Amino acid sequence: MHTMWKGSISFGLVNIPIKLFSATEDKDVKLRNLHKECNTPIQYEKTCPNCEKDIGNEDIVKGYEYVKGKFVILSDEELKELKDEHEDKSVEIIDFVKLEEIDPIYFSRSYFMGPGENGSKAYALLREALVKSGKIGIAEITIRSKQQMAIIRVYKNSLVMETIHYPDEVRNVAEVPGVPEEIDLNDKELDTAIMLIDQLTTEFNPEKYKDEYRTALMELIESKVNNNEGTTSKEAPRTNVVDLMSALQASIERTKSKETATSKKSASPKGTTKSKSDAPTGTEQTATGKPKSRTTRKKVGS
Repeated sequence: MHTMWKGSISFGLVNIPIKLFSATEDKDVKLRNLHKECNTPIQYEKTCPNCEKDIGNEDIVKGYEYVKGKFVILSDEELKELKDEHEDKSVEIIDFVKLEEIDPIYFSRSYFMGPGENGSKAYALLREALVKSGKIGIAEITIRSKQQMAIIRVYKNSLVMETIHYPDEVRNVAEVPGVPEEIDLNDKELDTAIMLIDQLTTEFNPEKYKDEYRTALMELIESKVNNNEGTTSKEAPRTNVVDLMSALQASIERTKSKETATSKKSASPKGTTKSKSDAPTGTEQTATGKPKSRTTRKKVGS
C-alpha cells in the first residue's frame, strides 16, 4: 500500500508519528474517446480561443475570476509562499465528540492511518482510548496544499482519518426546489410503508452489495476481447517500455547501413574519373585526371 502522507498526530502533549494510506479506490471502468474513422485516441489540446493558437504549460498562469470576465493573477511564487506557510505536517486533534453527532453529508474521503517509526505504543494508546470513551477526534490537516477538517476514529483494529467538509462547503438544503412542506398522510398508507421498512430491515453487510453495472460492462468487454473484436489504432501507442530485441535489431541495421555507405565511399572517391587500374603503368592520376610521375628508388646493389 502506497504511503501518501507522513507526519504526526497530537492531542494534548501526546505526539504520534503516523503514515496515511488511501482507504478507498475508484473502480470505475474508464472508456477512452476514439476517432470513429481510424480508432485513434482523441487528444485534447490546450488552445487560447482569443489568440487562436496552441499554448504550452509555460504560457499558463493561475487566475481567480472575481467578476465574470475579470481575473486576479496569482504567481507561482505567491502560491508557493502560501503553501509553505500553511503546510504543516501534523494533525492536531482539537476536540472529541460522538460520531452520531456528525451528519454523513459532511464526510468526504477516508484514509487508513498507520504508525510511523517508534509510534506503535502511542498509536495503540489513542486507539484504545477512543474505543473506551466511545468518542472520535476532530482534527485539522493540510493535504496537497488544501487545509481540511477531519475526524479520527477506530475502524476494526486501525485508526482511520476521514476528511469532512467545512460547514460553508455544504449547500443550504432550503435551496432545493420542489421539496414539499408538511402534508396530511393517510394513517393506513403510513402504516403500510412502515411495515415494508420493517420487512426489509437487516444488519448492514457491505459484502452483499455489488456494482452490477460495472460487472456487466467488464463481462461485455471481456467477451469482445475473447471473440477477437479488438481493434488497433493507426497511431502506435506511446510507451516508456523499451523492447530490448527491437532496440538491438535497429542498432544492427543502423550499423549495416553505415558500413555499406562507407564501403561505397571508399570504392568511388569523390572527384575521381578513372580507376587506378586504368592509369598508365608507373604513374598516378591527380584529382584532375592528369598523370603524375612516380619516383622510383633503385635498390642498393642492383
